[in-house]
Amino acid sequence: MISIQTAKDMLNGWIMAEQAVMTGQEYQMGTRRLRRADLREIRTSVKYWSDKVDEIAGVSRIRVQQIIPRDM
Repeated sequence: MISIQTAKDMLNGWIMAEQAVMTGQEYQMGTRRLRRADLREIRTSVKYWSDKVDEIAGVSRIRVQQIIPRDM
């Protein structure tokens, strides 16, 4: 089980990577070196860790839609 703090740390690391790569820089995370070409992977990881933080924290993402009946 991943702790909320670990998930938040991972999310922050990926957000920092995205910011560095977006400004044309490289970013190194452990032994991996990320470049602009890796931006899709970075954004996928940001989404994953954001969802993981919400899951651990118990945040629900229920969407409410309004339906308007019409006579046809």
